[in-house]
Amino acid sequence: MYGEGRTNAVRRLRKEIDDASRNKECLRHLYVTDPRADKIRIEETKGGLIPDSYHWILENCDFKQWRNDQQSHLLWIKGDPGKGKTMLLCGIVDELKKSIAETHLLSFFYCQATDSRINNATAVLRGLLYLLIDQRPSLISHIQKQHDRAGKALFEDTNAWIALSDIFINVLQDPSLKSTYLIIDALDECMVGLPKLLDFIIQKSTLCPHVKWLVSSRNWPPIEERLDKAGSKVRLCLELNAKSVSAAVSIYIRHKVHQLAQEKKYDDKTRDAVLNHLFSNANETFLWVALVCRNLENIPRGRIRARLNSFPPGLDSLYERMMQQICESEDSELYKRILASIATVYEPITLTELTSLVEMLEESSDDVESLQEIIGLCGSFLIVRKDTIYFVHQSAKDYLLAKASVEIFPSGKGETHYETFSRSLEVMSRTLRRDIYSLGPLGYPIKLVKQPDPDPLMASRYSCIYWVDHLCDCNFDCHADERVDLQDGGIVDVFVRKKFLYWLEALSLCRSVPKGVLAMAKFEALIRRSADRLALLKLVRDARRFIMYHKQAIRTSPLQAYASALIFSPRGSLIRRHFKREEPKWITIKPTIGDKWSACLQTLEGHSGRVSSVAFSHDSTRLTSASYDRTIRIWDAGSGECLQTLEGHSGLVNSVAFSHDSTRLASASNDRTIRIWDAGSGKCQQTLEGHSSWVNSVTFSHDSTRLASASDDRTIRIWDACSGECLQTLEGHSYWVRSVAFSHDSTRLASASCDRTIRIWDACSGECLQTLSIDNAPCDISFDPTGSYLHTAIGTVAVDAPSASNITPDRVERQNPRYQGVGLSSNGAWITCNSENLVWLPSEYRPSCSAVSGRTIGIGVGSGKVWMCNLQVTSFEHC
Repeated sequence: MYGEGRTNAVRRLRKEIDDASRNKECLRHLYVTDPRADKIRIEETKGGLIPDSYHWILENCDFKQWRNDQQSHLLWIKGDPGKGKTMLLCGIVDELKKSIAETHLLSFFYCQATDSRINNATAVLRGLLYLLIDQRPSLISHIQKQHDRAGKALFEDTNAWIALSDIFINVLQDPSLKSTYLIIDALDECMVGLPKLLDFIIQKSTLCPHVKWLVSSRNWPPIEERLDKAGSKVRLCLELNAKSVSAAVSIYIRHKVHQLAQEKKYDDKTRDAVLNHLFSNANETFLWVALVCRNLENIPRGRIRARLNSFPPGLDSLYERMMQQICESEDSELYKRILASIATVYEPITLTELTSLVEMLEESSDDVESLQEIIGLCGSFLIVRKDTIYFVHQSAKDYLLAKASVEIFPSGKGETHYETFSRSLEVMSRTLRRDIYSLGPLGYPIKLVKQPDPDPLMASRYSCIYWVDHLCDCNFDCHADERVDLQDGGIVDVFVRKKFLYWLEALSLCRSVPKGVLAMAKFEALIRRSADRLALLKLVRDARRFIMYHKQAIRTSPLQAYASALIFSPRGSLIRRHFKREEPKWITIKPTIGDKWSACLQTLEGHSGRVSSVAFSHDSTRLTSASYDRTIRIWDAGSGECLQTLEGHSGLVNSVAFSHDSTRLASASNDRTIRIWDAGSGKCQQTLEGHSSWVNSVTFSHDSTRLASASDDRTIRIWDACSGECLQTLEGHSYWVRSVAFSHDSTRLASASCDRTIRIWDACSGECLQTLSIDNAPCDISFDPTGSYLHTAIGTVAVDAPSASNITPDRVERQNPRYQGVGLSSNGAWITCNSENLVWLPSEYRPSCSAVSGRTIGIGVGSGKVWMCNLQVTSFEHC
C-alpha cells in the first residue's frame, strides 16, 4: 500500500472515512436551502428567464466598472417593485458562470420575506457558505472545529450570526480562495437582521480585495443610509436606466404576448391590441406585465379586447382591480379566506396543508387540479410551484396587508390566527396516532427515517409545528371562542390529554422537537395569564416538564415517547397517567420513580470532567459552565442545547462569569491565567497573566469595565477589562482566596477565603472595609442589588457599609448570621431556605459548585453533569 504498511493504510483509510462522514454531517447541518434550487423555482415562477431582457446590463457602464475595476468591490442594483431586479440577477448569475475561470467561485442567495427559512441575515450567510463549500470542499475546515463542539446549534442558536460571520471572514481570507463573486438578491426581504447584514457587507467588501459583492433591493431609505457608508461601491439605479429597462420590458412583452397568441390562438387584431395596451401601460414594470398576462390567460379570446381596459397602469392600481374582482365573484368569501390564510402563515404551505386550514376547501383535499384552479382564481396574487403556494411577489403581500386588510381580515388578523389554530387542532386530532410512519421498533433512529409516500403527516405537518404560535397571535382577550377553548375541559385540554404523545412523535418525525419545547413554554405563559383555568395550567405545566425532560430521547428516536419518556416520568405525571396504556407491556418491573417531577428542570450533558463553576447570563437566557476537562460550555437555558464549547486553557478551569451585557465571558484556570472570550463567536479576546498560583474565581464589574480575580496566591487582582492591565492587587487573606464579587454599584468588592473570612474592599482605593468571620469556607459569593447582603452557596448574609474613615486594616466583624433565602447546607447535603432544610440531595447530586438565580439553583457535580432546580413559592410560603 504505497510502502506505508497495512496498519498505517487502514488507519489512514479509517480517518478519511471518518472525516468524510463528519464533513457530510457538517454540510447537512449548515444547509438551510440550496440557492441553486431557489433560482430554478424563481425562474419557473416568473415564466422563465429571457436572455434578451437582461443582456443590456452586461454593457452598462456601472456594471462594467464593478466587474473590471479592482477598486470597485460592491455593486448595488436598486429599483422599485416589479422592475425585474430578481430576474436581472438570475441573468447575471448565468453570465458570470459562463465567463469566470474554474479557479473563481460564485455564490448567491435570494431572500424571500414570506419564507421564514430564507428571510433572515443568518440564512443569507448559511446559503452563501453552502455554495462556496460545495464548490471548494476544503473550505469546510473553517467550520468543522466549531461544529464538532456545538453541532447543529452552531447555525441555529441565538449566537449563530456571530459565529457564522466570524467563520465567513475566515473563509474569505482563506489563501486558496481566488476571485470570488457574492450575490444577494432582495435585501429588502431580509426581515430579521438586515442592519447587521448591511454592516457586514460594507465592512467585508473592503476587507478582501479579491471578493466582489453584488446586492439588490428596493429604493428603501434605511438601506440607502447604510450602503452610503460603503467607500468602494457602485450604485446602479434602474429608474436612472429607464431607457434600457423599457427596452427590456418591451422584449418581455413581445415574448409573453407571443406565448398568449399561440396558446389562445389570437388573431392579428387581438394580438396587436394586447401588445399596444401592454406597451402603453407597463411603465417599465415587468411584474405588471406578468400579472396582466396571467389574467388574460383566463379570459376567452373573444372578450380580450373588451377586457383590456380593466387592467389599469401601476401595480397598486392593478392590485386594487384584482381585489375588486375577487370581492365581486360568487366565491369571494373562499378566495378572501385563502388570501388571509396565506398572508398569516409563518412559512409557505402546500396545497394539502391549505385544505386542512381552510374549512371551505375540505371537499377539494384530494383534487389537486381543482385546488390549483382555485388558487389561480385568487386574483393572481398567488402562484403554485411543486404543490407549494407562494405570493407572486412580495409587493402583493404588502398590498394585501396594508391596503386590503379590511377585505381579507374583516374581524382582524387575530381572527384568522384563531381559525388557523382551531383547524390545526382539528386536523391533528383527526390524523395523529401512535407509530404513524409504521417504524416498528421503539428504538428506530430518526436518522434512518424516510418519509413514506403518501405521507400521513402531509396535511398536518405545518399544524404540528405552528399551532401554538397561531394561538398566541390571536387577539386573545377580544375573542370569546379562544377563551372557551382554553377553559378546563376545552378542546386544548382534550388535545393534550388525548394526543400529546402522538404530537411529540410527529414533531420528531418533522425534525422539530426544539420548536416543540419552545412552543410549550409559550403555551404555559399564555395559560398563566388567567386564573380561571387552573386544571389546564397544571396539565400544560406537566406536559412542558415532560417534553423538556425527554426531548433528547424523543428527538433521537421518535417512538421513545412511548418507552423511555413514559417509564422514566413520575408516577404522578398527568401525561404519564393519561397515556399509561401506551407503556411497554413487556417491561414487567419498571424503574422506581417518585410521584412528582423532581425540582431538576434539565440535565445538561457534555463535559468529560468535573464541573467546577456555573453562571447564568444576566438576561437568564443562557448558562455557562466551567470544567476540569479544560473547557467552558455555553448552554441555552430554555432548551438545554449546547451553544458553544470554548477551548484554550492548559489547566483545569475553575470559574466562569458573563459580562453584564452578556457579550463576553471571563474564565479562570489552574494555568494561572484569566481569559476573556467573545460569548457569541467563542474567540479568546485576551489572556491576563499576573497571579503566581491557580486562579479560582473571576467576575466582571456591573459596568463591565473591570474584572476581579481571586487566587491561591492569597491575593485578589482588579483588571481593566478592555486593556487587560492589572489596576490593583489586594492583599490581606492568610490562605487561598476562593471567590470574589463586585457590588452592583461597582464601588465595593467582596472576597471569600479558606481562612474562613469574607472581606469587603473599597474597589477604587483597595482598602479593606470589613472582615466577616464565618463557620466554613464558602465557594461562591455575590452581592444583592442593594449591597446590603451577600449571597453564598449556603445562604445570604447581611453586610455593613461603614465609612472608610472608621476602618482599620485589622478590623473584624464577628457575626453568626442567620442565612436567608434559597441556598445549600454547609455540608452540601440539603437545599435550604432561610437556613431550614427542604430537599435532601443524594450523593450523586451534591454540588462541586453552585449558582443561585432567584429561586433557581444551578449545580455542577463531580460526574461532569450540570443540573438545575427551581423552587416554587407554593411549595413553601415561608421562604
